Amino acid sequence: MPVAETIAPNFAEQLREDIAANRIQLPTLPEVALRVRDAVESENTSAAEVAEIVTQDPVLTARLLQVANSPLYRARDPIDNVQMAITRMGVKLVKNLVISLAMKQIFQATSQDLDTAFRDLWNESLEVAAIARVLSYNVDGLEPEQAMLAGLVHNIGALPILTKLDHDFGFDTEPALIEQLLTGLAPALGGEMLREWQFAEALKNVPEECLKLERSPDRPDYADLVLVARLQHRVTVGTADEHEDMPAWENYSAFDRIGLQTEITVMEMEEPGGQIAAVREMLSA
Repeated sequence: MPVAETIAPNFAEQLREDIAANRIQLPTLPEVALRVRDAVESENTSAAEVAEIVTQDPVLTARLLQVANSPLYRARDPIDNVQMAITRMGVKLVKNLVISLAMKQIFQATSQDLDTAFRDLWNESLEVAAIARVLSYNVDGLEPEQAMLAGLVHNIGALPILTKLDHDFGFDTEPALIEQLLTGLAPALGGEMLREWQFAEALKNVPEECLKLERSPDRPDYADLVLVARLQHRVTVGTADEHEDMPAWENYSAFDRIGLQTEITVMEMEEPGGQIAAVREMLSA
């Protein structure tokens, strides 16, 4: 009997039972990211105190300094310590940046097949994050680092689904069935994970809302940025036939809300394309 036929229709219920019984654990944010977030949300925390937390993770410290000195942040003079980086960049920006830099640690697999699936998921999320960050510059009130983080977590609900598939069946099943499970379950599960992680209110709805092409909120938000970024990313992957099946961008008001003309592909523009490449390099290091 094909593996596809052995997958029970109540996969979602089984997944929730597995999570409740700790047979499959939801990923957690790295400890340093949690501590930085909690510290920044305390009004009395100084740059020195945040720096002390960050420097307890040597790898993260090195990456943060590398980013602070990168063209993305245009440091006037070299930044050679974390406290200087936090003072120059601001604790709020550094908080979102630290969480984004730590996100890759969550994509840790327990098998070779799962590692491949996680790597594909991470690479797609990274591309969407890079595009969303660039798009945010057109929109008042939306912050680039928050937009980048929204892109990184927009499909985070896929992680426990892929883990259960690997545990129960391996990946020797139909790709269409895997895609169906991810499409049906990942958005709501991703929202649950962001609420469990106590993410900002502005981000908690992104996993579900970024898939609603015809959404029409009163003002632009991070789900709009990720929605458009996902569509923009899709033109860079897939076959010509798949591109023909893509939705017509002019039908969706998210483009208007973020101030982007529907005939523009940002990856093909010199300056935005360079910024997208820089974000990609920063997050994939």
